[in-house]
Amino acid sequence: MPVIEVTDLRKTYGGRAVVDGVSFAVEEGEIFGILGPNGAGKTTTVECIEGLRVPDAGRVRVTGLDPVADHARVARVLGAQLQESELQAKLTVREALELYASFYPDPLDWAPLAERLGLGEKLSARFGKLSGGQKQRLFIALALIGNPRIVVLDELTTGLDPRARRDTWELIEDVRAGGVTVLLVTHFMEEAQRLCDRIAVIDKGRVAALDSPAGLIRRSAGATVISFTPSAPVDDRDLNALPELASVEHRDGRITLAGTDETVNAVITLLARHRITAHQLRVVDATLDDAFLDLTDDRTKEATA
Repeated sequence: MPVIEVTDLRKTYGGRAVVDGVSFAVEEGEIFGILGPNGAGKTTTVECIEGLRVPDAGRVRVTGLDPVADHARVARVLGAQLQESELQAKLTVREALELYASFYPDPLDWAPLAERLGLGEKLSARFGKLSGGQKQRLFIALALIGNPRIVVLDELTTGLDPRARRDTWELIEDVRAGGVTVLLVTHFMEEAQRLCDRIAVIDKGRVAALDSPAGLIRRSAGATVISFTPSAPVDDRDLNALPELASVEHRDGRITLAGTDETVNAVITLLARHRITAHQLRVVDATLDDAFLDLTDDRTKEATA
């Protein structure tokens, strides 16, 4: 059952449609990702879900509630870590955690949460003295402290070092395992591919694609890339006849093909039939990066139009 429903959402600034008919639903218990280029409308969409912005048109529901009309009730079930946030500079980490915990009827025990996020030794530190990564971890803690059914994380690990980023990923997986639905806005493809059950790619204010990470990768123009240096010339007609071939490139005697697993199988069979050896053979699967670029690159769209 969906806990977030967005239908034909529209938001305009200065005559420009920043969000232009976005629709998707987030199922209870899943990690749902939103990807998109800068300025695509991701944060505006999320702020409408949080009730921080009023849509110009369309419908948004969080556990069946209107985030604007029922804002107080939505705030009890939805925690949010915003893309940009600030606290009073002299507030300590402990004071911030205690203050936010006091806002909720059934908050989490903030002490283990602070330890898990690497803030245990910073409880007496003032907010203004924290590093960018420490501030980010504090805001994640504040988003979770109300024991929400849904948590919205906008650019979750921006500013974190690789070790802290992976620790945070493990925390989010634990949060989901506890039954919390996660809406994740990110530009880290590795993060989205590891964490998300489904991803909506938003481009120019519209949903360009919605699928699982694996499903989006399969949509890539070349879901698999095979490259090799042949021991003898290969007829271009044979290469162009390969099944599900997306592209062929010749460079310095090396051949690079983009296609699918079926393309790989077919080219290996072709080479064996002609007794051609593939030197320095490399087979690389496409990534979410490749799929993202295919979905949002205007040049790719024009080439396939």
